Amino acid sequence: MIASGGRVADNGIPGRTMVEIDRDEALRLLAGVAYGRVVFTRDALPAIRPVNHFVDGGAVIVRTRVTSRLTDTVRTDPSVVVAYEADDIDAVTHVGWSVVVTGLARTVTDPARVARYTRLLRPWAEGMMDTVIAIEPTIVTGFRLVEEQR
Repeated sequence: MIASGGRVADNGIPGRTMVEIDRDEALRLLAGVAYGRVVFTRDALPAIRPVNHFVDGGAVIVRTRVTSRLTDTVRTDPSVVVAYEADDIDAVTHVGWSVVVTGLARTVTDPARVARYTRLLRPWAEGMMDTVIAIEPTIVTGFRLVEEQR
């Protein structure tokens, strides 16, 4: 457990305690929200894109364009490692959670899986989302921000 030390922030809100969560709880929380941020490398620099997702058997599924930098990165390197982050932290109380999944990203090519994911995962950004990518988690970390116990 990582503690905030009982401080009161400059904004007058009492300190929060960061409590680590296990893999199962992290994946459950991730499955309960609709969007997050995928982190990948673009021209040797980090790139971050907001996307919606679906969790299927522990894998994080996202849809993107065949012409996107993310798709190009995944297709160019079949062993590319990406990160996926999602959170739900209240802007007023500063209570909530954050989860980061790190693992291999691969293009889904099985027609039955592509059809299923296309049905279940409706893109919220404009444009044709014609590529499905699965992120297979190797590392799953997360924490909750909770009100400090006195």
